[in-house]
Amino acid sequence: MRVNAYITLVLFLFTIPYASKAQTEKPKSIYNYIEAFNPQFYTSNGSVYRSASGKPGHEYWQNAVNYSIKASLNDQTDEIKGTVQIDYTNNSPDELKFIWLQLDQNLFNPKSIGQAVVPLENSRYGDANSEFNGGYTISSAKFSDGQAISYTINDTRMRVDLPQALAAKGGKVSFTIDYSYIVPKEGADRTGILDTENGKIYAIAQWYPRVSVYDDVLGWNNLPYSGPGEFYCEYGDFNVEITAPANHIVVMGGELLNPKEVYTTEQFNRLQQAKSSDKTVMIRSLEEVTQASSRPNKKELTWKFSLKNARDIAWASSKAFILDAAKINLPSGAVSLAMSAYPKESNGGNAWERSTEYTKASIEYYSTKWFEYPYPVAVNVAANVGGMEYPGISFCGFKAKAGSLWGVTDHEFGHNWFPMIVGSNERLHAWMDEGFNTFINELSTEAFNKGEYVRRMGSRNNMARAFANPTLEPIISTPQNMKERNIGVLAYYKPGFGLRLLRDQVIGAERFDAAFKSYVHQWAYKHPTPDDFFRTIENETGENLNWFWRGWFKYNWLLDQSIDSVDYIDLDPKNGARITISNLQKLPMPVVIEATMESGKKIRKKLPVEIWERNTSFKFVLESDEKLVKVVIDPDNVFPDINPENNTWGN
Repeated sequence: MRVNAYITLVLFLFTIPYASKAQTEKPKSIYNYIEAFNPQFYTSNGSVYRSASGKPGHEYWQNAVNYSIKASLNDQTDEIKGTVQIDYTNNSPDELKFIWLQLDQNLFNPKSIGQAVVPLENSRYGDANSEFNGGYTISSAKFSDGQAISYTINDTRMRVDLPQALAAKGGKVSFTIDYSYIVPKEGADRTGILDTENGKIYAIAQWYPRVSVYDDVLGWNNLPYSGPGEFYCEYGDFNVEITAPANHIVVMGGELLNPKEVYTTEQFNRLQQAKSSDKTVMIRSLEEVTQASSRPNKKELTWKFSLKNARDIAWASSKAFILDAAKINLPSGAVSLAMSAYPKESNGGNAWERSTEYTKASIEYYSTKWFEYPYPVAVNVAANVGGMEYPGISFCGFKAKAGSLWGVTDHEFGHNWFPMIVGSNERLHAWMDEGFNTFINELSTEAFNKGEYVRRMGSRNNMARAFANPTLEPIISTPQNMKERNIGVLAYYKPGFGLRLLRDQVIGAERFDAAFKSYVHQWAYKHPTPDDFFRTIENETGENLNWFWRGWFKYNWLLDQSIDSVDYIDLDPKNGARITISNLQKLPMPVVIEATMESGKKIRKKLPVEIWERNTSFKFVLESDEKLVKVVIDPDNVFPDINPENNTWGN
């Protein structure tokens, strides 16, 4: 998901004062090297399920669930009616006497936990003053043998009691639920209805009862859905049928199985052309949207889709859709299809007519860089959702254009890697999908169209002011445990910044990228924890990084490096200079020094973070043969130093 985190960051930058100007006397250091480099970082050893190397253990397991869903959309009442068949496999070593389901639509019941805790104003996750009475109506629930299910619903959770315990290591159960709900117009900025000149756009997500994850970390992961924390889902196959008015076009993040039945002959032919075209092909133009002949002459149509080995599925439907598409080229030689669905209001002016171009470029970049895109389509939908991701489909703000549209498109499709392929627990660890995605987005934006949309925001350490806010919770906090105004910094910017810092300044791009790619490959379609990521990077790069994980992720430690003194060996500049530096705050980092000599020549020296392993201050020799006129710490302004005033000696 994308939040308006840039605005949040700007607010931080202009409301948090910088450290004061250089003091007349050196402040006392609060750095404690014993604490920073304490080797006891991990709270548990490796196990048969999760190796100490960061890889899945040799007995790693996870449960699986397949869904068969038949649903209908009533565009007069905004109601979804559906039947879901759930086929669940218990691969765990435990017998299960009950199964927990997620009923996310119950967030929109006025009595839900989410509605009780949502702020009265300025929240993206709901409206505490709303009169909308949403949530699921369950009309039937039964096992495959016809036996009625005994179940209990509590807020967004449903407990299904089993007539007999589900056997460990392969036990299976199948059951069916009939349900309905009214689509909320503003669905916590994840689902909703957009009114346009030519009809409503339905962005449909969290639209069927989903099985909660049972894992080796917490057992059942059944935290209620209250808005900020996203989702944690098992993997499996989806077979879906959507019945909608025939004048609608339905798009979904899966393979369309019956295109000839739901498109006109001309649209089908254009679709086939798009599948082999690197340029965007118009399937349904703006002019055709209002022509009855652009849709089959029927009352209703049923669209049939399939998606394999995915953790969720979502879709959109509208009679207002302009539709275009192009081929996505994948490293193996396989292809996928980029598609965009958007209304008249989103067309033109360097806006959604470029959406398919952006989608194609984003997915091709990530497929080459990290892991090949696994889904048959990548559909970008213009909606009243600011930005939300699902396997093979994204909902993005219909008013976005130019760099804003590239940014949200690239971000949402980047989520196909985190958390769709690498299935971390978003409800607990937002930074493991939002922060990782923010990191890879920066690299893809630098690569797209010769940097067309690269943002120049000044030096990177301007961000230090936002990160130094004393009201910030640690990154490791759950989204529910953060002030909503802090989520943009803590889930997106700070972890993304930290990974770039680790890559560029601590480890090096080549080694870090190889380790990060290994993490993606070894945890693809699995459920990693923070420790699995930390251990993978350490084992792959050969670095001890507990100081970094501790200071940047577990705590909100700050960085303040200072130059204390500069003098010359034997008082002669030709013999070289002695420089003394200090670490004044709790976070250690490598040190980059640049010195300017009288002749104007510049020399640099980089000191590893290990200089702080047993020192608060450190003295070293800079091999120079002239008088120095200026010495600077962090000359490229890439470290999050909260007090740059003490980073310079001389002019």
